[in-house]
Amino acid sequence: MPPVRLFDTEEEVRSVSTLKTPTGPVGVFPFLDIPGEDLLSSRKLIVLLHGVQDPGNVGTVVRSAHAFGAGVALSKGCADLYNPKTVRATMGSIFHASAARELATVGFVRRAAEAGFTIAAAVPEGGEAPSTVFGGRVVVVVGAEGSGLPPEVVKGCDARVSVSSRAASLNAAVAASILLYEAHMRVLG
Repeated sequence: MPPVRLFDTEEEVRSVSTLKTPTGPVGVFPFLDIPGEDLLSSRKLIVLLHGVQDPGNVGTVVRSAHAFGAGVALSKGCADLYNPKTVRATMGSIFHASAARELATVGFVRRAAEAGFTIAAAVPEGGEAPSTVFGGRVVVVVGAEGSGLPPEVVKGCDARVSVSSRAASLNAAVAASILLYEAHMRVLG
């Protein structure tokens, strides 16, 4: 997709970049996100981020989702998909990802269940092994590192999954990426 506008001189790049020492040209593109309903109808595997506020984590999840053929759903309260830090963290995957943003988590979970998806809530401990849950069409719901998923979201899910780890906790992007890999192997692999 060609940019709507390209800033390619050093002076132009400095005037629009958020970086202190920008490199290369800067392009302006139209928003690329799609409605949540389109995401549900076009993907077998979706990661839903609830309240993940770190733009680097959101960008990393977009990148992992692209790698594993998954769609991305962002709840209201997540870091903006178009935040410069988020876009940089995607390393170009934003141009290939199917992403929906500003979704009401409980409503999206309900619509996904009605569409035949298995909904799996990522919990720090006490959840099932991903291999026992993932199959068919799957939505993996991942919460913010500090607060996790609220009870009303977990209640609306079919299962709880946990990543077995020796670490006390995993960051949201790492946990989401591991779960996307596990789901990819069973759903799309």
